[in-house]
Amino acid sequence: MWDYIKAVNEEGTTIFLTTHYMDEADQLSDRISIIDHGQIIATGRGWDLKNRLAEDVIYLETTDNGRSQEIVGAMEGVTEVKEKTNGFVVLVNQDGTHLLPRIMDEIRGQGIRIVTVNLKKPSMDDVFVHFTGRDLRDERAERPSAAIARAGRR
Repeated sequence: MWDYIKAVNEEGTTIFLTTHYMDEADQLSDRISIIDHGQIIATGRGWDLKNRLAEDVIYLETTDNGRSQEIVGAMEGVTEVKEKTNGFVVLVNQDGTHLLPRIMDEIRGQGIRIVTVNLKKPSMDDVFVHFTGRDLRDERAERPSAAIARAGRR
């Protein structure tokens, strides 16, 4: 079915897709709008919506994790550094693709070798939670009677 939708779209047909599967929306859509209680609260390309969160996560393992954490923790754009079993996680308040090269340069500049590096961008589910303040599971789990009662108050 999704192949058919993509093919029709490639022929120039605009398609409005409604789904609770945010990663599916990200894969199939040029633009995504998040609707909350009947109001469009965010619109953009998937990558743009993710970048608006500025909540990228960088995982690093180095030959000196302790010193590396101190170096990275003092850098602008880093909001938190968390120690993990074999490395550490860096939470950043900006696009991690721009900050990661600076982090790597700072660590290497101190003679420390980087063993592992991984950058995780927010998912579309993270985007939904950010803009609505609730998880999609919260909405699905809501009892029908509560939804009916709320609708009756309008």
